[in-house]
Amino acid sequence: MKLSRFSYLSPICAVVAAFLFLVMQAGRISAQWKDPPADLAEHLWRQGYVLHVLGAYPQAILLFRRSITVRPTAEGHTFLGWSLSHVGRIDEAITECKRAITIDPNFGNPYNDIGVYLVWLGRADEAIPWLRKAISAKRYCCYQFPHFTLGQILLNKGKILEARRLFERALKYDPDYLPAKEALEEISKSWLQLGRSSVRTPLSLNCITKMIRYAKEAP
Repeated sequence: MKLSRFSYLSPICAVVAAFLFLVMQAGRISAQWKDPPADLAEHLWRQGYVLHVLGAYPQAILLFRRSITVRPTAEGHTFLGWSLSHVGRIDEAITECKRAITIDPNFGNPYNDIGVYLVWLGRADEAIPWLRKAISAKRYCCYQFPHFTLGQILLNKGKILEARRLFERALKYDPDYLPAKEALEEISKSWLQLGRSSVRTPLSLNCITKMIRYAKEAP
């Protein structure tokens, strides 16, 4: 089959579109900064964000550190922790989030991230107060994340009704948030098949697996 001389443009356009989406996503997050950062600090942070999403974690770490050197911000420390967590440096990631909280206690991301990191470490009970702080934070772009993660922890403890309410609240913040939709569907199916008295055991293994899978995708 003979290809059009313009057929090679399709994959190029797709790459360009993906890059523009990442830039817009970075802009959406940086727009929440309490005080507009120095131009260089924000520029470095945006570059770090894009590199992280592309999977270039060591390079992202360097850029986030440079951004913090220019001007320490809650966003800079939080997203530095995000990149550190993806190279297995969880304790350092938690430390960076705590530094972010010191700079801006109203910023929700670091509370959520600490909760997620504790879940990764198998310390879900310790994650609960951090996730509740994320939910009540005054400044946060993605309230659906802590609602979902806390819901999964409570689901694993057999607190089905409370977990269900959290999943429903997550969908109020983002009606298209797939993890919460799947969790609610799982609860409904389990109730129909097994009855309330036996829901706890079959849900536990599934919810831990999903919690780890989706937590790794969330900022």
